[in-house]
Amino acid sequence: MSATFKRAPDEKINLRVGTVVFTIMHFVPLIAIYTGVHWSAWIIMAVLYFSRVFFLTAGYHRYFSHRSYRMGRVMQFLMGFAGTTAVQKGPLWWAAHHRHHHKHSDDTVDVHSPKRGFWWSHTGWIMCKKYEKTQQDLIPDFVKFPELRFIDKHDWIGPLLLGVSVWGLGYLITGTGVGAWGITLIGFFLSTVLTWHSTFTVNSLAHVFGRRRFATTDTSRNNLWIALATGGEGWHNNHHHYPGAACQGFYWYEIDTSYYGLKLLSWVGLVKGLRRPPAHILEKHVIKKGAADLGMFQTHWERAVKALADAQTRAGDVASDQKLAIEELMANTRARIEELARASADKAVAMLPQQELEPVS
Repeated sequence: MSATFKRAPDEKINLRVGTVVFTIMHFVPLIAIYTGVHWSAWIIMAVLYFSRVFFLTAGYHRYFSHRSYRMGRVMQFLMGFAGTTAVQKGPLWWAAHHRHHHKHSDDTVDVHSPKRGFWWSHTGWIMCKKYEKTQQDLIPDFVKFPELRFIDKHDWIGPLLLGVSVWGLGYLITGTGVGAWGITLIGFFLSTVLTWHSTFTVNSLAHVFGRRRFATTDTSRNNLWIALATGGEGWHNNHHHYPGAACQGFYWYEIDTSYYGLKLLSWVGLVKGLRRPPAHILEKHVIKKGAADLGMFQTHWERAVKALADAQTRAGDVASDQKLAIEELMANTRARIEELARASADKAVAMLPQQELEPVS
């Protein structure tokens, strides 16, 4: 998966404490080879994996990033604090970067577009000093809460408490310090690494592999396997089509366990106002119905320009006239595609019932 966009000079992996810890964490579970592993460690690992995936997807993503449902201030804090246990920094940092992603999805300033390279979109950008601060201007609706600012600044508290709790539980189960460490290595550390890489695939793979139902300006795809691993986040083309929905599986056969969890919480009154896509949204910009897929056209166009530029670099200026002619052809073609896309969208809107959508922050 080659990069289409070149990164800026300051977009690089920086050697700092966070980078070292992140790297070492991947090898820590291997110590369990020497400590041995009690069978209960695998159950704890599964519970912590799926619960933390839920706090990330239902909390960090669908609530803090997109406001797709409502909850009270105490529940809001608990959801944010639980999300910190996944060791993906605080809710304000996470949501601010995600809002930036939606504003610039797959363009030249999208922080983690796979057009910058697979490994950069998967893990590289996280280890870049340039993106370590919370962009508070992108999340003014939540930065006003001091308790959220506190856990965002001290995002290490949640993981530390969870790790200590798992060790304590391991000691109760095994009765030995070595046994407790064996459970901690698998239950906490391994589940953390698995949670990282499953959720990271939404950035790196869900814009590359899968199917597109809706024409969007990015390269988002729907991918069943990513959806199963991430509680429904793999229905990524659905999500980019209508980010304000609390569900990302738009149809009954699209498995979305994070949404099922939110439904359960709504039944006991802990969350409210779960938003679903309106019926006319499901009929809008459908590729099979003839909507122009500008997002994929632009991607192919960018790759063609890059390939042509690379070829010219290798061949010198021999092909300069041909390059200019092809660039002009592609520019005209893209302008025509954009015109057709706008006409298609206008026609679709005119044919559908007029309905104001609830604004999404």
